[in-house]
Amino acid sequence: MNITPENTVVQIAPSAPSMPSIASSAMLVELNISTWAGRKKDKTESAKTNYNAGATAGTAAVTKKLLGNCEELTALQKHVSSCRSLHTSMTLPWSDSGLRLIPTAQYFKYQQAMTDMQQQFDKLTEEFIDAYAWEVTTAHRELGDMFHRDEYPTSDALAGKFRMRMNYLPVPEAGDFRVDVGAGNLAELQDHYESYYTAQLSHAMTHLWNRLFESLTRMSERLDYTDTKKVFRNSLVENVVEIVELLGTCNITNDTQMSAMQSRLEVAMYGVTPEALRDDSHLRRIVREDINDALSAIDNLPSLSM
Repeated sequence: MNITPENTVVQIAPSAPSMPSIASSAMLVELNISTWAGRKKDKTESAKTNYNAGATAGTAAVTKKLLGNCEELTALQKHVSSCRSLHTSMTLPWSDSGLRLIPTAQYFKYQQAMTDMQQQFDKLTEEFIDAYAWEVTTAHRELGDMFHRDEYPTSDALAGKFRMRMNYLPVPEAGDFRVDVGAGNLAELQDHYESYYTAQLSHAMTHLWNRLFESLTRMSERLDYTDTKKVFRNSLVENVVEIVELLGTCNITNDTQMSAMQSRLEVAMYGVTPEALRDDSHLRRIVREDINDALSAIDNLPSLSM
């Protein structure tokens, strides 16, 4: 695997997991956020647009912003996006239903961060509801004939559309099937879940390796001043430091390769700041060499399977 942006997907099988230990060292979490989009398809204007263009009915659709460029609603929507991004960055994938895996070692930090985000969500929601009546009045003027009062919920009804919560669930044990299906079918169900469990765990750990590989590759590219001086944000370093920390808190399989990689990168990134990397060409070269060595080590792991 060459160290290029296009080749950042690796498949690494974690060390053989102990299933009971995973159930006691991790849990599942789902983030549920409901909001009001503030958008609606205008059927009349959509029909006019298709007719005037000589297009088949339903080809084009006119979607209107019910509150125009409402600053309070925009701020709330951006915050929701940040909440989802933070949730994803602090957990590992588990199922298509939205459940994510969170190690118990990561729980306190996650809970604290998401509680802060929830408090900000509640604050922004309150600010939006307070501004709502005025924004409807403004929209009446801005939308002209496209304004229809019955498309706007009352303030009380609108407040009920905004909810944010985290739900925590235990990771089920492979043998925990409390159903009466007969011994043969029960064994088949247990085997099925055991296979699913192993596959999902492998996927979660591979996802962690991939995040690391992508972050390191990005740093290596931005620190290469061979042809021209590169510009990078502070987040370039912050992202690597964050994923290195995750290698410790999220290593629920006790993968020795992952532990060794974390130790290696902790040494390489110790005391490194974005400002120092920008100003010190010697430090920049040393750090890039360390990063490239780590990328090569990932590429050559015995457990790597393409």
